[in-house]
Amino acid sequence: MENRYAIILAAGKGTRMKSKLYKVLHPVAGKPMVEHIIEQVEETKPTEVVTIVGHGAEAIKGHLGDRSQYALQNEQKGTGHAVMQASALLEGKKGTTLVITGDTPLLKAETLNNLFEYHQGKNASATILTAHAEDPTGYGRIIRDRVGIVEKIVEQKDASNQEALVQEINTGTFCFDNEALFSALSKINTNNSQGEYYLTDIIEILKKEGKTIAAYQMDIFEEAMGVNDRVALAEANKIMHRRLNKMHMMNGVTLVDPENTYIDEGVIIGSDTVIEAGVQIKGATVIGEDCFIGANSEIVDSKIADNVKIIQSVLEKSVVHKDADVGPFAHLRPNAEIGERVHIGNFVEVKNASLDEDTKVGHLTYVGDAKLGKDINVGCGVVFVNYDGQAKHQTIIGDHSFIGSNVNLVSPVTVEKNAMIAAGSTITKDVAEHDLAIARAKQENKAGYAKKFPYFKGE
Repeated sequence: MENRYAIILAAGKGTRMKSKLYKVLHPVAGKPMVEHIIEQVEETKPTEVVTIVGHGAEAIKGHLGDRSQYALQNEQKGTGHAVMQASALLEGKKGTTLVITGDTPLLKAETLNNLFEYHQGKNASATILTAHAEDPTGYGRIIRDRVGIVEKIVEQKDASNQEALVQEINTGTFCFDNEALFSALSKINTNNSQGEYYLTDIIEILKKEGKTIAAYQMDIFEEAMGVNDRVALAEANKIMHRRLNKMHMMNGVTLVDPENTYIDEGVIIGSDTVIEAGVQIKGATVIGEDCFIGANSEIVDSKIADNVKIIQSVLEKSVVHKDADVGPFAHLRPNAEIGERVHIGNFVEVKNASLDEDTKVGHLTYVGDAKLGKDINVGCGVVFVNYDGQAKHQTIIGDHSFIGSNVNLVSPVTVEKNAMIAAGSTITKDVAEHDLAIARAKQENKAGYAKKFPYFKGE
């Protein structure tokens, strides 16, 4: 196979986004647009990838790293000018060069491979990836002659009334003979309404030189959608989520209401897991088989084993082992590890803590900076008091212990296995195995004293 090169255009700021975040870094299904692009490009097995950067260059490099080489476009003078910046890296090399914009996150590798193959099959100097648009407003038009041969591309602002009616549009993605590309780039000018170097002018230049120009029309227009504003960004997210949801359903996952389920690209979900409406699953999350994810739960960068039940809860960077259940209204914060068959009930918050198998934390409890053993019962309203105002400290609870309701465990403190803590206690000292710890004021009842208060209503 001949050499394949790729140039990703990612230098524009994206003024229509009206954002401090550079356009190609806006996420679609949890991943910056330019990362979607490079992933699909990588599947075409290019020899070299060059990303043209300008605005936000360091931020883009931070996301893509060594997956690409980079060329800087200091001034944004059009798409042709952007491609010129790659000349030091690619000019003079034999092969085919893909030019693709960084704001078309819905393009698939299959389409790009089809474009490469079509280009090579036609022995063309340039091949345009086109699509049929019911409303072509904003796109460059593909102008063909009477027998269907491509003559040129006309940008929206330069189109005549007749040309503006054409519905075959330029997607902004091309394949070029690499040597022909850089030869033609030296011949383009800025004689247009924008005063820019249009990459599309290369088509007419190559045509006049007698070179073969081809156009490959993709089947699905939505793949070609460029994201230039927040409206298009929302639509791209909708399309990508629909695509991802279909993939998961085809893999055996039940989505009760797929139109209202939001799963990021890269999430892994096992078969026979059921996910209800309003669920958001983000980042590098992995969910096992036979799980139940209840309505309106949010799961971020977490690992969930098989047969886990999560009901209306939030999980962040946490691990939940098999047969455990979480919620409703629980919050697992970073570094929470929930063991097998552990129960985390309603309004329980766990942070930087591990709970071993069969332990139960039923309700209204905060577990922070702690290590809990097996088969522990933690009563209602327990607080692991882990912060002294300057530093965090750890609490350790041994196996088979019983922590009564409304207990404060002031860390650092250790409760050995098989110990008991009486309800309402504030524990500041270690508790030995088999001990019962009680730390509360002695109750004293004052006979008849309630009658002295002005709000007393009894007899």
